[in-house]
Amino acid sequence: MSRVAYVNGQYQPHGQAVIHVEDRGFQFADGVYEVWSVFDGRMADFDGHMTRLHRSLNELRIDIPMTRESLTQVLKETIRRNRVRNGIVYLQVTRGTARRDHPFPAEGTPPSVIVTARSISADRSEATAKKGVAVVTVPDIRWGRCDIKTVGLLANVLAKQQARERGAYEAWMVDEMGLVTEGSSTNAWIVDENGKLRTRDTQANILKGITRTALMDLIAEEGVELDERPFSVDEAKRAKEAFFTAAGAFVMPAVSIDGVKIGDGKPGPITTRLRTLYLDQARRDAI
Repeated sequence: MSRVAYVNGQYQPHGQAVIHVEDRGFQFADGVYEVWSVFDGRMADFDGHMTRLHRSLNELRIDIPMTRESLTQVLKETIRRNRVRNGIVYLQVTRGTARRDHPFPAEGTPPSVIVTARSISADRSEATAKKGVAVVTVPDIRWGRCDIKTVGLLANVLAKQQARERGAYEAWMVDEMGLVTEGSSTNAWIVDENGKLRTRDTQANILKGITRTALMDLIAEEGVELDERPFSVDEAKRAKEAFFTAAGAFVMPAVSIDGVKIGDGKPGPITTRLRTLYLDQARRDAI
C-alpha cells in the first residue's frame, strides 16, 4: 500500500505531496513539529505532545492552525490511511507561504500543516533495546532556544551523522563546560557511580521531552530518587548505567560512550525496568 500524507487540508499520495517553494518552513526553518509514538493504532503521551506543540507555536507567534479536536482527527485519519499499527505520526506546522522576506508575513497568512505516518517494527526496537546501543559525544553548536521544538535541526543532523560515521546510534551534545546537554533527538540520563538516577534539568535551554516527562512521573510513582542536575562526560563514562529517552526510542540503554564501556557493557537493571514501565503505561494510555 502506498503511503498517504496530509498537506494543508488534503490527503495526498506521499510521493506527490508538496508544499510551496516559498513556504517559510523551507526558506527559514520557520516552523515547529511534534512526533507521537503509535501503539496498536493509538498515539502515546498525546496530551503532553499537544501541550508542547501549543507552547512552541506561541513562543514563535505562529497561529494555531486548527482546533485541538480537528487536529486530533487529522492525526488519527493519517494513521488510519497509512494502516500504522506500531510506528510514529509526524506533524509539522510552519508560518505558511509568503514572499521571501525575513520579517513575519502579513497577519492572517495561514500556517502550513503537514502530517505523515509510518510503521516501525516493534520486534526490531525490542531487539535493539535488549542489546543496547553506542553513544558518542559532540560539541553542542545549536541556537539558544532549544526549549522550542523547531524544525531548525541542522546542528542535530550534523551530530546524528557524526554518530553514524563513528558507528554509534546517538550523539550526546556537550556544552562549553563539558556537561552533557541532550542527545541529537533524545534526552540523556545516567545512573551515576553512586547509584543515583540523573538527568539534566530543563531550565538550561534544552527540550522538555514528553517521554522524559512521562518517565519522571513513573519514577516518582515508583519512589525512586531522581536528581535533575547536569552531569559531565567523565561522570557519564563512570556511570553504572546510561540511557536516553524519546518518542521513537522510548527508554533506550546506552552501553558505551565514545568507546568506553558503561557498567558491564550491557543494559542495566534500572534502565530495563524503566523501559518496561514506560512501555506498559504508553500502551495502556494511548488514544
